[in-house]
Amino acid sequence: MIESRPIQGEPRESAAAFEPRDASSRQLASTEPGFVQEAAPPLNATIKGPLVLVVDDDDGIRAQLRWALASQATVIQASDRASALLEIKARRPSVVLLDLGLPPRPDTPEEGLATLSAILDLDPSIKVIIASGQNERDTALRAVGAGAYDFLCKPIDGYELGILIRRCLQLVSLEREYRELKRSVTVDSVSGMIGNCPAIQKVCASLRKVATTEAPVLILGESGTGKEMAARSIHDQSARRQGPYVAINCSAIPETLLESELFGHEKGAFTGANTQRKGRIEQASGGTLFLDEIGDVPTSVQVKLLRFLQERTIERVGGRVTLPADVRVIAATHKDLAKAREQGTFREDFYYRLSVVQIVLPPLRDRGTDIQLLAQSFLHRFSAENKRLGLSYSAEALRAIQRYSWPGNIRELQNKVRRAVIMGESSRLSARDLELTDVTPGTVVTLKEAREELERDMIRRALAKHEGKVVAAANDLGVSRPSLYDLMGKLGLARTEV
Repeated sequence: MIESRPIQGEPRESAAAFEPRDASSRQLASTEPGFVQEAAPPLNATIKGPLVLVVDDDDGIRAQLRWALASQATVIQASDRASALLEIKARRPSVVLLDLGLPPRPDTPEEGLATLSAILDLDPSIKVIIASGQNERDTALRAVGAGAYDFLCKPIDGYELGILIRRCLQLVSLEREYRELKRSVTVDSVSGMIGNCPAIQKVCASLRKVATTEAPVLILGESGTGKEMAARSIHDQSARRQGPYVAINCSAIPETLLESELFGHEKGAFTGANTQRKGRIEQASGGTLFLDEIGDVPTSVQVKLLRFLQERTIERVGGRVTLPADVRVIAATHKDLAKAREQGTFREDFYYRLSVVQIVLPPLRDRGTDIQLLAQSFLHRFSAENKRLGLSYSAEALRAIQRYSWPGNIRELQNKVRRAVIMGESSRLSARDLELTDVTPGTVVTLKEAREELERDMIRRALAKHEGKVVAAANDLGVSRPSLYDLMGKLGLARTEV
């Protein structure tokens, strides 16, 4: 963790590489007789608290770190890549403090970077903190880009180390809670609908019930709430799942062509009809027809769809033969059909025939912690697709995700996470990566949240102005360095986020 060997001609550092700040951290620089390295706990020992692995080939520095972190975690030790990987496989520590200069090449960072890569290959959830000298800053930034959680410049400040370890352990705890929640949450294996809020659980129960019937279903909800996924879920759980699933967006087809698209046409039925063509209803025979945006269907076509629903027969455009249609119909719309019925743009008899069963999907903003559950699910999927394993959200990003109103619902969340995975440069995605740095109009925030957002913005600007130099930023903000570190910890900020 602490560099204790010559780097590019620098004199070898001693155990005094720690920079004690006050009496509370004087142990970090202790050189008193009797300050000896303790043996790591045996594998079968009862471990109290989280595990932190210190990887450094300097015995004295490992002993100091063990002493310094004793109140926060159980510390285990390794002196090279091989022993570090053995400890990780055997004990699965939550945090690793990694010195970049390791044998057999202690004068270069390559062995340390290789160790970082091997650690994250074994367990991407481990938080790795890099220790680097001032002239290794670029290498440390490379390590952060490769998946390290953060880095500390030597000589290490004991106060800063303590804050960073606490933040790592808190994040590990939150991620563990998320995984446990994900295991306990009801995720319908057929529908693929993820959620634990009462509203979405009610939807999943309704989907399972209605799937066993042949009744027409009307799915209502704002754009982007997952109406087509719900329709597909009904089909996949029904007795018709071996048959075709045919979807048509009624708003995307001109009125003059919609009837032909649905019912098909005979050769010569109209100009350009050079061959006979089956419509979507015939194509869905034996399966399910999904009519998306049914609220945009003109009344002339509504009449013909009503007849189809009543008689289970159709006639192609320009044809005189009545054809049977063994099709289950599911429709969806984001429009207010009650208002449309009052205005005469949606037939009442068609509405009642279509909505034997009605399912309403809740907007994302009303789904509570499901928002973060979905965000984590999308992050896992898109990071795997783009081969960017080990990505996570910063605390700031998670707050922004929960606070945003999501007018585009799940579709908007999915798009923002996908873009952040592709364009983000850090292993921790920020609110800026998600394009959620501004509170959207209409978003309800408390005074405390507004104050924290202002503090976060001012600290970020000060750190950016001084290229991450905390002392200079603290002077600009009129606070002490310890106060600024406390604020950064409370607000979930790191110097790598500026």
